[in-house]
Amino acid sequence: MFKKIINSRAELRSLMPEPGEMVKAKEIDFLDTHCQSLISRSPFLLLATSNKDGRCDVSPKGDAPGFVQVLDKHHLAIPDRVGNNRLDSIENILENPHVGLLFVIPGTEETLRINGQAWIIQDDDILDKAIVNNKRPQLAIAVKVQEAFIHCAKAFIRSKLWEPQTWPSIADLPSFGKMLIDHVNAKKHLTNMSEKELDKALEDDYKNELY
Repeated sequence: MFKKIINSRAELRSLMPEPGEMVKAKEIDFLDTHCQSLISRSPFLLLATSNKDGRCDVSPKGDAPGFVQVLDKHHLAIPDRVGNNRLDSIENILENPHVGLLFVIPGTEETLRINGQAWIIQDDDILDKAIVNNKRPQLAIAVKVQEAFIHCAKAFIRSKLWEPQTWPSIADLPSFGKMLIDHVNAKKHLTNMSEKELDKALEDDYKNELY
């Protein structure tokens, strides 16, 4: 299908030079005051994991700013809120503890990237601090920081992510209930729910089961 594939680092670097010294030097292996400040203001992150075979997953995690606990300069904890119980990230971490995090702050075009080693934990003192609406998560994802650095703003500038006037119209999109029905039934007919019924079920779930 593809006719020109890059197969080696040498080929890659013949097209793109090595990064400059400042780009290399900006990576640290701990959470300084700047990293901690960004984490405390971030309501949203992306968690990248892979299983033992290298099959990858990226999962969004979001809550009120400060939902990720900075435990010390080398460790943080992410509460695992209720979801659909696929547990893709959790099961991947059990097989392969290496994770990547991307912290996003609305209106800020730079992001914070952290790579490290993860564990699935049930420490009471950490879970007790993650209670919201009297709901205590059953698990948290603990991460030991191995690499932390600020990622430049170019992707956000190009995408104009924070500029609503540039956003594409979604008026002609089918509902997500319709999309879900089509995906579920693509291989085998598994539901007789109507689009309207599934849209209502999703709305109720988002309203009543966030925590």
